Amino acid sequence: MTEARRYGHVVRLRPEHREEYLRLHREVWPEVREMIRSCNIRDYTIYLHGDLLFSHYVHVGEDHAADMDRMAADPRTRDWWRLTDPCQERLPGTPEGEQWLRLPEVWHLS
Repeated sequence: MTEARRYGHVVRLRPEHREEYLRLHREVWPEVREMIRSCNIRDYTIYLHGDLLFSHYVHVGEDHAADMDRMAADPRTRDWWRLTDPCQERLPGTPEGEQWLRLPEVWHLS
């Protein structure tokens, strides 16, 4: 059985795109929601604090990298990202080719 792993990420929300980003996330496209689920993502949440977006999810699959590659290859998800990525500003230290900076887990209580 695969052990579920938690992931946290952060990115800056561009103030001039705040309302657009929030509007988009009030009605995330069904195809995008389904792709997230099919890539073994559970309990996915995005939080907002000031101009920072923080996401947290649990991956329940065998191969996180392969699931993320499959999601990135999905045409409908790519369409979604073409709308949401301009609303965001990558933070210093974010790896090339990534939008959100992965955060190290410091503590967890289950």
